[in-house]
Amino acid sequence: MRRTLVLGGARSGKSAHAEGLLRADAPATYVATARRDPDDAEWSARIAVHVARRPAEWRTVESDVVAVLRAAAAGDPPILVDDLATWLTAVLDDTRAWDGPVEAARQKCARLVDAVGSCRAELVLVSAEVGLGVVPSTRSGRLFRDELGALNAALADRCTDVVLLVAGIPLRLKPGR
Repeated sequence: MRRTLVLGGARSGKSAHAEGLLRADAPATYVATARRDPDDAEWSARIAVHVARRPAEWRTVESDVVAVLRAAAAGDPPILVDDLATWLTAVLDDTRAWDGPVEAARQKCARLVDAVGSCRAELVLVSAEVGLGVVPSTRSGRLFRDELGALNAALADRCTDVVLLVAGIPLRLKPGR
């Protein structure tokens, strides 16, 4: 089964590229990971841009990514998950790992990696590449960079294709079969 990981920095074009990997005129399941905040107008506007860009044929779900991937059956429409950096942020929030132990967050990441490996539908994952910058000066910054880097590496191992977007240009890191 084809599994593609699309990585890139902020504003690199990773989401648009990932969306372009799927047919706009066919059904797909778009798993949105961003949590809505009614008090943050700028965040709401960013979400609205992503929503407006999605084809009418696509179904958007805002639910547990792991459950969606585990429920997928062979022959189901492709699944696009956008994006795993926001998913991880929520996991770190929910497990209170920012200032405490990270084991619970790591267990959730391991469950996601397992679900990706066993997903029976075509899958496209979007995540931020955080390994190209400076070492963050705060514990929370280092924690996020380290945990997302480890998650991306584990996911890349399970994916058939890995693409890195730089300035809107896709660079194939792991070509598919």
